Amino acid sequence: MALVSLVASGLLGLALGIALYATRPGNLLSNRLVFGVLGVLVNIVRPIPFVIFLAAIGPLQVAAIGTTIGTNAVTFAISLAAAFAVSRIVEQSLVNVDPGVVEAARAAGASRLRILFGVVLPEGLGPLVLGYTFIFVGIVDMTAQAGLVGGGGLGQYAITYGSQRYDWGVVYVSVATIIVIVQVGQFVGNRIARGVLRR
Repeated sequence: MALVSLVASGLLGLALGIALYATRPGNLLSNRLVFGVLGVLVNIVRPIPFVIFLAAIGPLQVAAIGTTIGTNAVTFAISLAAAFAVSRIVEQSLVNVDPGVVEAARAAGASRLRILFGVVLPEGLGPLVLGYTFIFVGIVDMTAQAGLVGGGGLGQYAITYGSQRYDWGVVYVSVATIIVIVQVGQFVGNRIARGVLRR
């Protein structure tokens, strides 16, 4: 659930983040209307707590998945919710790219799309990897909450076989497992980011 959500939200958020960056006023594909609409949409969705977001998108889950309960429905919801968070991370990572690099590419006659995908994205790759690592931790947290709506995962395991049966050992094992997953994800993300930044 976490890995599928990470890939899906990563791709959706990357596209949305690139659009936010590129359409900023004065940027490569400057468009105030598109930037404003996308910005408002992200700002509306991003602050909503995940449990409330799950309830709010019930009709969309039914239309896309056919149900609001189960692993597939929750994976869909996590992917959607995380995509909006990813978009802001992508936007900020690209905004921090040295403007001099962009100007040099423009002076060399590169097209706007070539600059965007051939210069800006590679230059912002290190911060992007760290950002995706941060999102992975958030997604693991969301998968734990999935147990509240029958979405499976460690959260449901901890609730069904742990707290509801007063078996606190199961709860602590679930917590320890989540901590290990997060630590491994953080370690891998840091190593990849360090390698990218040393290029």
